Amino acid sequence: METGVTCSARAPILPNISSQHPVAFFIPRPISPSSSSSSRNWSVKKTSFLGDSVWVRPKSSSQRVPRRKNTSLGAKCEIGDSLEEFLVKSTKDKGLTRLMVCLGEALRTIAFKVRTASCGGTACVNSFGDEQLAVDLLANKILFEALRYSHFCKYACSEEVPELQDMGGPIEGGFSVAFDPLDGSSIVDTNFTVGTIFGVWPGDKLTGVKGRDQVAAAMGIFGPRTTYVLALKDVPGTHEFLLLDDGKWQHVKDTTEIGEGKIFSPGNLRATSDNPQYAKLIDYYVKEKYTLRYTGGMVPDVNQIIVKEKGIFTNVASESAKAKLRLLFEVAPLGFLVEKAGGYSSDGKQSVLEKVIAGVDDRTQVAYGSMNEIIRFEETLYGSSRLNNMAP
Repeated sequence: METGVTCSARAPILPNISSQHPVAFFIPRPISPSSSSSSRNWSVKKTSFLGDSVWVRPKSSSQRVPRRKNTSLGAKCEIGDSLEEFLVKSTKDKGLTRLMVCLGEALRTIAFKVRTASCGGTACVNSFGDEQLAVDLLANKILFEALRYSHFCKYACSEEVPELQDMGGPIEGGFSVAFDPLDGSSIVDTNFTVGTIFGVWPGDKLTGVKGRDQVAAAMGIFGPRTTYVLALKDVPGTHEFLLLDDGKWQHVKDTTEIGEGKIFSPGNLRATSDNPQYAKLIDYYVKEKYTLRYTGGMVPDVNQIIVKEKGIFTNVASESAKAKLRLLFEVAPLGFLVEKAGGYSSDGKQSVLEKVIAGVDDRTQVAYGSMNEIIRFEETLYGSSRLNNMAP
């Protein structure tokens, strides 16, 4: 019987995590009104994955997406692969594979915590057991513990804890990770889609590096569906994995080209009051009858470009409305995902992946989209575009 690595509902996936209030990584059992306990297959057995004990459960044929060859990966990876299968086929770096799997487990747990958060007048908190924490702080805690458990993360920092934290992993063959634990946490109470962003750099440096130096980047999207969208440096395309009822991540889509299409997501519109070039760009979108698709959450707005394979996201600064998006935690990882998907990014003059991250609090304006949309963005704001010679 074919088996896949997954998380048992009866045991934490990340054991032996020491903290005052340990975070249990688990998935509740899916419940079907038409099924009985005798008809469900809950048989699990213990095996090892990358040297650690994990639980495996037989793959559910009813959950499988029909496989098709992914020609962009040389017929190597397939739609329908599990996350573990995809990573094993895509990279020989077992440390990177383990890191991405552990982050997938963290995203799975965060998705459950967001779904079960109780929202009051000031914050959304999780009230299970001792976890009286706002969901963004809880997500932050879960991610740090997952990175520590991976054993391949040397340093990590987040928007909530912007100082480098030693995760105990090696420098040689290890990685450093920067993440935004819950982008859009202020809109959890309105039940909008929110997400997690992270970038992975080799070795022990998160400053003095560029976004181009990332070996991987990903985002978790917590909406009507829970998805894990990731890109690896040496693998073409950006890839979407769907969280199934049995707790597995399944490869459901790859994106290798961002085409033209009239969808726009304009952030920081306050800047149009004293940035006439940005006002002119927004006026163009309106006059040309672009469709407005803006949620106020950066993750869903950028993910939309990758999933729909078209559109433009902008967040422009002005004297009165300064840039607020952080290069390390948000802009560079999302730029990596968009450019690996066949799109482009810009701060107005260059790709955001070419910007040197001098400090963890560096901020920048940004646009993501197709080539022609980025050309329009750069020309409108600064009169010329570096991409003109590349445009068909």
